[in-house]
Amino acid sequence: AAVDIQPACLGLYCGRTVLSVNASVETYGDCGVCPRGQRTDDNKICRECTGSPDRYDWLYLGFMAMLPLVLHWFFIEWYSGKKSSSALLQHITALLECSIAAVVTLLVSDPVGSLHIRSCRVKKLSDWYTMLYNPSPDYITTVHCTHEAVYPLYTIVFIYYAFCLVLMMLLRPLLVKKIACGLGKSDRFKSIYAALYFFPILTVLQAVGGGLLYYAFPYIILVLSLVTLAVYMSASEVESFKDLLVRKKRLIVLFSHWLLHAYGIISISKLDKLEQDLPLLALVPAPALFYLMTAKYTEPSRILSEGGNGH
Repeated sequence: AAVDIQPACLGLYCGRTVLSVNASVETYGDCGVCPRGQRTDDNKICRECTGSPDRYDWLYLGFMAMLPLVLHWFFIEWYSGKKSSSALLQHITALLECSIAAVVTLLVSDPVGSLHIRSCRVKKLSDWYTMLYNPSPDYITTVHCTHEAVYPLYTIVFIYYAFCLVLMMLLRPLLVKKIACGLGKSDRFKSIYAALYFFPILTVLQAVGGGLLYYAFPYIILVLSLVTLAVYMSASEVESFKDLLVRKKRLIVLFSHWLLHAYGIISISKLDKLEQDLPLLALVPAPALFYLMTAKYTEPSRILSEGGNGH
């Protein structure tokens, strides 16, 4: 009996699409790129992604969703100054924009109309960069097999950023024009202008470093939250618990950093073993407590005065 032997499907991410299924016998197409929402199995056959994101995937998506919100809040605070009482309303509006954008992004993702999403499992770093693994069988012709092997973790972030940008352009200018009376005309829209800069930067960051961010984001959260907390406390001249209680804003900033610490710890541990991982959350206040206990010993004026006395 004649056996139909097909040539080997080269390349790490090239596969054959299933053309038809007749009585459990599948007919395959030529070796090439898999359609969107599919990736190759061990036999180089394109299979539809039927899984759902695991806990770590959701934590990654949460991190990418938080980035524009944190930047919004930073620039609103940076440009609002002490004259304007509108900063709180702008903070709430930014939170509303990002929340609506996240919900709409989930609703338009497959399956449409549901907050659940269908996804492929991430197996290794190269899954994020399939464009680097297009084979050249004869070293002349390149077979293009670039597709989203980590569907939809790569593209869903771009969709979310697009909705964030559209909602910001629809809501924020009207709000700022009405309530930002304490600011000059040139300062009113600076936080919006800043967003027009950082959204393209975030988009390029996801396009180039999405896979690296996927594996490194828990450590990025921990390092950045530690550094920014230390910078904020030193800039605000917080040296004791009493200094923290003087202004509510300082407590809000402190608790926000604690939430970020907790998010980073949860992302690293994944809470696979609750009895081992939950006690790690007790470490969340440790950096702030260490800073407060040692701040008085590292004050520059004190060090200079003691150095002068030593001479």
